Amino acid sequence: MTAPLRLGTRGSALAMAQSGHVAEALIAATGRPVELVEVVTAGDRSNAPVHRLGVGVFVSALRDALTARTIDFAVHSYKDLPTAGAAGLHIAAVPAREDPRDALIAKGGRTLAELPPGATVGTGALRRIAQLHALGLQLEVTPIRGNIDTRLARVLGPEADLDAVVLARAGLARIGRTDAITETLDPMLMLPAPAQGALAVECRVDDQDLVELLGALDHAPSRAAVTAERALLATLEAGCSAPVAAYAELAEGDAGDEIYLRGAVISPDGTRDLRLSRTGTPADAAEIGKALAAELLDLGADSILGHEGHTGPGTQQFGSTE
Repeated sequence: MTAPLRLGTRGSALAMAQSGHVAEALIAATGRPVELVEVVTAGDRSNAPVHRLGVGVFVSALRDALTARTIDFAVHSYKDLPTAGAAGLHIAAVPAREDPRDALIAKGGRTLAELPPGATVGTGALRRIAQLHALGLQLEVTPIRGNIDTRLARVLGPEADLDAVVLARAGLARIGRTDAITETLDPMLMLPAPAQGALAVECRVDDQDLVELLGALDHAPSRAAVTAERALLATLEAGCSAPVAAYAELAEGDAGDEIYLRGAVISPDGTRDLRLSRTGTPADAAEIGKALAAELLDLGADSILGHEGHTGPGTQQFGSTE
């Protein structure tokens, strides 16, 4: 019998669910057995705010396990990955992306517009905090951490202390909790994080048989969209505390498929909000992202990001999908 492929995953309910989906899809596509191997990351052991934990806090232990050959491949929430690649490792597949939009869970079934001034809203992402401030709704925005159930309990539980929380819709969908959503937020109001809702399936570059096997899970439109978004992020070279958003959509154009990319850099207090868009072909996804980032920098994004010039690639960490 063929030995099962060892899939490394974080142990949270969301990570286990999304890794389980990937395992099932791989088994269905190839017939190869897969077993999940839990790997504890530094981010799982800390209660500090995500943006203070450092780059790759949710992925470094998984990558170490890949390098040490204690697992064969790993599944990451793509937005957790630093933009700089890891030596000897390869993103072999980007499965079909979940809905990348953010979602509001509010008491009384309220929408964002129905929250009264002074309502307390919790979120773990500076990108969301900045955009909530930019809306001018006079909300009290509170940084929070914890898994999805912990965050939902802050609004829906018996000891609820918040009026609402904002989470990634994809995470709620993957653990079957979309019933809690009171509003899926329009990207015009809340632009998602780069690669939100997407998964990255990573293995060792020298394991060519596995690279080919995992390729069966790759979804070309999702990979193109994520490539554009992360190229923007990499070119901006934003630090851990920089609220940067990007969302690429593929649509049919007059001459074939087109990518429509929107990008934003917002100051944490919401007083400065730079937003631009750009279109191009899926084959030029990376160049579209780089060009849009250059336009944002020309408009003064550097001053919002807190650096003159750049600090080096791979410095982004925008937090877990949870």
